[in-house]
Amino acid sequence: MHLRFCAIYGVLSLSACGPTKSMPEVNEPVAEAKEVPLEPSPSTPPPEPTTEAVAPAPPAKEPSAEPVLKYTGAFAAPESVLYDAGNDRYLVSNVNGSPVANDDNGYILALSPDGAVTNPKLIAGGVNKVKLDAPKGMAIVGKELWVADIVLVRKFDLKTNEYKGDIKLPGATFANDIVALDDRVFVSDSGVTMTSAGFQPTGSDQVFVIDKAGKVKPLARGKDLGGPNGLAIGTGNMLLTNTFTKDEVYGIRDSGDRDVVTKLPGDQLDGLVFVDDTLIVSSWKTETIYRGKLGGTFTPMITKVRGAADMGFDSKRKRLLVPRFLDDTVEVYDLK
Repeated sequence: MHLRFCAIYGVLSLSACGPTKSMPEVNEPVAEAKEVPLEPSPSTPPPEPTTEAVAPAPPAKEPSAEPVLKYTGAFAAPESVLYDAGNDRYLVSNVNGSPVANDDNGYILALSPDGAVTNPKLIAGGVNKVKLDAPKGMAIVGKELWVADIVLVRKFDLKTNEYKGDIKLPGATFANDIVALDDRVFVSDSGVTMTSAGFQPTGSDQVFVIDKAGKVKPLARGKDLGGPNGLAIGTGNMLLTNTFTKDEVYGIRDSGDRDVVTKLPGDQLDGLVFVDDTLIVSSWKTETIYRGKLGGTFTPMITKVRGAADMGFDSKRKRLLVPRFLDDTVEVYDLK
């Protein structure tokens, strides 16, 4: 029996979950369209931010309690969803096994916004000279798709899916999310590894910056980063990140210093999306997706959402795209 990591950010441990999955057969995705008011969640006293908080903004509109679309049947530990605006499609990275295994069986598939799996093997490890182990965060950089994969970034032609090479991340142990800004790309290293005792910290917590020439250097490094996980670009092009091993979201200045460190009601944070001046953050610990502003109060937005990993945003339709890592599904919520 193989050991499969069942709650990558939820319990920080290994459990025996059956054999590692092979590429799943594609079933017809389930599409649901309901307009049900969001059920209220128990109120949680807002935590005190670690820096002076700004006045909270008026709450954004509630998404429906149920997803407007739910894709199933094509996933194996879906970790990240990226909206490819140029091709009007959703790209989903699938770990398909251990998140730190060099097993060359990770893959990326394509979904259409109307509910169909359009290509279940868009990019697959071991196919067409592609090397892909445990793909996580993704970003579109020019005409390429860049993918965080354990200790490096893999590059693919966005049109042909051709493998275009790797960028090594010196000292990384768990490359997690990736985001592009102008002529720079940022990659988070959550600073963990897997041992016989489960996930353990390595102390490599850092955020890399890659320039247009492909040169890599740490922008910020240290245990105070709290296992940086999700990345986003906020107001004034400030880099934002949340924490895997803490309950914080904060900005990172060009100097590498943290800025406006803000507490959330839950920890083991993963997905991070910045929409209309509002941050949307998922917590594996509380199985909740929160919303709020840096320096302000975060409140529950969607509850009872298990294993919500690296979320995406469909800017054309104003949709939140949520990969459910533990349930092998992708859900779509309306933010209009």
